[in-house]
Amino acid sequence: MHLSKAVVRTEHASRYLQQLCKHWSHKFSVDFDPLKGRVPFSDTAEVTFAADDAALTMTLSVADSSQQERMQHVIDDHLKRFAFREELDIVWTD
Repeated sequence: MHLSKAVVRTEHASRYLQQLCKHWSHKFSVDFDPLKGRVPFSDTAEVTFAADDAALTMTLSVADSSQQERMQHVIDDHLKRFAFREELDIVWTD
């Protein structure tokens, strides 16, 4: 598995975590609460979220490294749509 992680500074981490998980729960078997969440996109890709008062931590796990950049972009795009009131700095690291 290939892992990448992004720690996004925001005071609204829990809100965004819940919005993302609710959004994807229509297609995937999502588990979440206000502080943590898991979205299994497929058998080979999933993202987990952890929220605290200062940041949203996102950890992406993919089986094939060719999926990594595309999945990061999908997650980023959705987060930015929900967080349109603030400018987020999203940087993924391996």
